[in-house]
Amino acid sequence: MSAPTGRIAAVCTVAQLFPVASSGLMSGIDKRPVDGAVRLLTHGVLGDVQGDREHHGGIFKAVYAFARETRQAHAEARGIDLPDGSFGENLVTTGQDTDETVIGERWRVGTAELEATTVRNPCGTFSAWIGDRRWGRHFTAAGGAGAYFRVLVEGETSAGDAIEVLHRPEHGVTIGQAFRGLSAQQARDLLDWAEASGTVLYDSLAGSALNALQRAGESAAFPETLRSTGRGLGLGMGL
Repeated sequence: MSAPTGRIAAVCTVAQLFPVASSGLMSGIDKRPVDGAVRLLTHGVLGDVQGDREHHGGIFKAVYAFARETRQAHAEARGIDLPDGSFGENLVTTGQDTDETVIGERWRVGTAELEATTVRNPCGTFSAWIGDRRWGRHFTAAGGAGAYFRVLVEGETSAGDAIEVLHRPEHGVTIGQAFRGLSAQQARDLLDWAEASGTVLYDSLAGSALNALQRAGESAAFPETLRSTGRGLGLGMGL
């Protein structure tokens, strides 16, 4: 579709498990950059771990990308150190705003091909990891979520790889817009595109779009077969 505009600044995997006192689980949020190529698989990044598989992981959350520039802005605003991997991201981008990624947008990074699926919502584990119980509020107020991707073509990527945008859906609804709250028109555009193209949406994203339509007093319906968490055996089987 276009010449590369951004690059992968770092690829991060779990360094060690982080104990979450509130849940008793061990989280894989402690991610740090690794040298060399890392394989991106359908069900996640090789070497990655999710402690809470009820809410994390699966086909639609196989890879999490966050822009270094956005994370650095958080660090400057809060006066804290947030190196690459601090947000639990697998891919650190530079020159590519992950929140401007259109839902359904496809990237090639290294030999892998990815498709943007949904937002990252801050949870208690994230706040515990940062060490600030109000972190979720700060993160949400800043309006940038980073983007989750599913892996269309398994392959390898490493720091320095170009981000090539292969396809950008015409509906134009971005990850950032979904995180900040969809308008009725954005919700309709997203759902119409998904239904026309047969694209399965992440369950909570579809729910948010339907809620936006209901709040606007519009008819809200969407096929259950096009909603999934992606944590089952395959698309449409993850609820």
